Amino acid sequence: MLQHFNMFAYYNRWANALLYAEAAKLTREEFNQPTGAFFGSLAATLNHLLVADRIWLNRFTGSGPMPSRLNEILFAEFEPLHAARQVEDERIIDWVDHLSDAAIGENFTYTPMTSPQPVTQRLGPALVHIFNHQTHHRGQAHAILTTLGGPSICLDLIAYQRTEECRAFI
Repeated sequence: MLQHFNMFAYYNRWANALLYAEAAKLTREEFNQPTGAFFGSLAATLNHLLVADRIWLNRFTGSGPMPSRLNEILFAEFEPLHAARQVEDERIIDWVDHLSDAAIGENFTYTPMTSPQPVTQRLGPALVHIFNHQTHHRGQAHAILTTLGGPSICLDLIAYQRTEECRAFI
């Protein structure tokens, strides 16, 4: 199981790098343009992904930034958002690289932002959630990019699994 989470952490970085490479080609106006997506613009969608990862890593580790809202705009400009995304991807990789199989099966407790009731669950399913959440919103970000005239990019896990970087995990 741990090998799968390592693969997902590295895949997450790979897919984010592809997505951000295309987003970097947009004008400031396009980056912030409302498109009808759940969070509105590509800027807001990518900010939400960073917010969510920071929230979950804080819950898992007890350290790091802890945003106060799921729709918080941490960075209004692309460049600092991109830099923060890269740092967060490395934080995720580093944390997952140091997990043990035993830790994945252990419970942890947190209080959701949307409810005052604490939740206790196993770490493994919560990890599945953060990687699935990333994939879900990256799909929305990809749709925004294509709506704005950008190319269709392949973010499929199987495409990552065919890379040399992924060979250690499969």
